[in-house]
Amino acid sequence: MSGADTTILLVEDNPDDAELVRIAMDDAGLTSTLDVVSDGAQALAYVRREAPFGDRSRPDLVLLDLNLPGIDGREVLSAMKTDPELCSIPVVVMSTSVDDNDVAASYRAHANGFVSKPADFDQLVETLQAIQAFWFKAARLPTR
Repeated sequence: MSGADTTILLVEDNPDDAELVRIAMDDAGLTSTLDVVSDGAQALAYVRREAPFGDRSRPDLVLLDLNLPGIDGREVLSAMKTDPELCSIPVVVMSTSVDDNDVAASYRAHANGFVSKPADFDQLVETLQAIQAFWFKAARLPTR
């Protein structure tokens, strides 16, 4: 699976951070489609293909912030990983949290990875390149 035919769902409530990820992906030359939702309820509607996302295909990868308004990232992760229809979608937690408890809890809830959001733009570009290289080049994902 190449980056050109893949979709990443970014679940991020901070519009500036979401835009920074979009710019970093462009700067890195990453070709995945990036869809952004700003809260946990939207994330679950998106992956479940519920209104207003009924016309979307399921994402190939979810980048999930933990601290979201309403349904937080922890609840989104749990809901996805306990749903037989959604559990095979890779979820990488991308959070500003450096709390070991958040990392451990994310992996206990079956996150496929945990990445601290880099504060430096160049590091963000490198992180996104590494994520895409692993998930869309090295790893084998289930077909949609």
